[in-house]
Amino acid sequence: MLTEIDDRVLAAVNLHAVLGALPKLSEVAPDASGLLARMPQPVLLTARIVGGEAMSLVFARDGIRPADGDHGGMTRATLLFRSPAHLNAVLDGKGSPIPIAGPAGLRFLTQVFTPVSDLLGRYLRPTDADLTDPEFTDAHRVLLLEVAVGAITIVANRDRSGRFSAEQMSDGDLDIAVGDALRHRLRVREHTLSRVPVTDAAPRAIFRFADLQTAGDVLAGRESALACVGDGRIAIRGYIPLVDNTSRILDRVGHYLGK
Repeated sequence: MLTEIDDRVLAAVNLHAVLGALPKLSEVAPDASGLLARMPQPVLLTARIVGGEAMSLVFARDGIRPADGDHGGMTRATLLFRSPAHLNAVLDGKGSPIPIAGPAGLRFLTQVFTPVSDLLGRYLRPTDADLTDPEFTDAHRVLLLEVAVGAITIVANRDRSGRFSAEQMSDGDLDIAVGDALRHRLRVREHTLSRVPVTDAAPRAIFRFADLQTAGDVLAGRESALACVGDGRIAIRGYIPLVDNTSRILDRVGHYLGK
């Protein structure tokens, strides 16, 4: 079984799935609202790997959102990473990015972005004391699922083992759901996976966790997905090969998120 971690894939996971979960953090974590309330004006933040890819988010008092369209005139701040390995080290707490910003952008980085990103880390890797708070625990599980679903598409499209599983997948939509309240949709087209909005159209297959506790325990490695399928806490229906290969990719995602 392939267990090696590709630095470039890990960097993409960190950039797009982990940092890409900041908008969801602003929705589910009350502490994030207090931090964003400090902002006098919106800021466009770009995280960029030299010679590689980038990800941009808009931070504002009312939340964090992906950057779409023209943002002319907005305060800007950039976090530059020399390489994928540099980005991975920073996300692992073993390095610092290179900030590029004017005075307003630097204030944003120190007073807003740093505490918000620290808060994300706390929700993704909580202490036992954190998990005694039911509301915190639910937010932790929602964020884990958000990161995992984002990482599935990256690992399926870029990792060698993930690509092998994707090559076995025929076209169709697969929903990853938690109970009846939370749902994400993945689309397979010509062995490439992407996230798409959930619509009323029926997916080809569904992978459903009974509740947030089951989802959180499986994604954090505290429970076996196979055991949960056996006792009914995970239900699968539809075109089973689609679910089966997604499960294999999710297992591979665990190798990356565990780093």
